[in-house]
Amino acid sequence: MASEKEVKLLDFGVSPFGVRTRIALAEKEVEYEYKEEKNLNLGEKSELLLKSNPVHKKIPVLIHHDKPICESLIIVQYIDEVFPSKTPILPSDPYARALARFWADFVDKKISQYALRVWKLKKGEELEETKKELVENLRTLEAELGEKKYFGGEDFGLVDIAFVPFTSWFYSFQAFGLLSVEDEFPKLAAWGKRCIERKSVAKSLSEPKKLYEFLSARRKVLGVE
Repeated sequence: MASEKEVKLLDFGVSPFGVRTRIALAEKEVEYEYKEEKNLNLGEKSELLLKSNPVHKKIPVLIHHDKPICESLIIVQYIDEVFPSKTPILPSDPYARALARFWADFVDKKISQYALRVWKLKKGEELEETKKELVENLRTLEAELGEKKYFGGEDFGLVDIAFVPFTSWFYSFQAFGLLSVEDEFPKLAAWGKRCIERKSVAKSLSEPKKLYEFLSARRKVLGVE
């Protein structure tokens, strides 16, 4: 098991990308030092973050043996490779592994960018277009889930880790009058409830109502409310 001196995580509490990393570390039972970028929402970044991720200057950053690894999905796969003793995050079959990477990438390109934008837009054409894209992409993702327990079948894995942080945002989407995932995507909602039964997920997810309070405050700053 890694010691705290070996593994550090630069993160920001409500970041869904940081949540991914925390879930992966919890799945592997890796001990680590958590370093919160407390003023990230104010645009302030620590020297350690700027040094560790000079290209994007974003969290999360995993530092392992003083070597930084950036971008959440890359970090999750790195954790899976470096700490292989516990339950694997990626399947051993090359085709199944490729499919998992495809759908995790889909979450990044087709879900997260719209989910992270829709709550901060004022009423108008751009908001409606963003909502439309998000809904269509959620429909595609729900079709891929189908009747499976997890996206990889019986095994919790990469795609689940990629998407499950956004279940904390479902409450805010409904509270802001954007969409009800429970009503429109019942299979995704049920999947989210199954995921939160896992200790790694339950301990890592943002609390929905606290996230809503954070987003509401940000909407006021942005002039949305």
